[in-house]
Amino acid sequence: MSPRRKIAALLSAALVATAAVGALAESSAQAAPGCQVDYSVTNQWNAGFGANVKVTNLGDPVTSWTVDWTFASGQKVTQLWNGAVIQSGVNVSVANLSWNGGLATGASTSFGFNGSWSGSNAVPTTFKLNGVTCTGAVSTPTPTPTPTP
Repeated sequence: MSPRRKIAALLSAALVATAAVGALAESSAQAAPGCQVDYSVTNQWNAGFGANVKVTNLGDPVTSWTVDWTFASGQKVTQLWNGAVIQSGVNVSVANLSWNGGLATGASTSFGFNGSWSGSNAVPTTFKLNGVTCTGAVSTPTPTPTPTP
């Protein structure tokens, strides 16, 4: 093969590889996250309460989920069902179990818990699904710039 043909072949291969990387980056940058959370206190008694949390995935399907929030009044989760809870101070994370991790677009999952409180039992105002703040709408991520070779 002549040197000129070798250079042309290498340039063609580099162009194809760059286009493929750009296409992959573009498709992954187009993932649209979004969610809605409905938090309701189902009952309340002196120093305790029950709550249900319904999470609706408005974005692309997920195979696992974690819902995060912060309690404003220092409440504590004492018993939870349909999820696994980790609480550190006022920060709460609830993750799926092995059987309820998949959420298609438009699908919902629910979990409930009992908790304790003192002073007041304010409802959390901000929730996150897999790190994305739930606003009740789908957010369009900012496209990632494609590097030039």
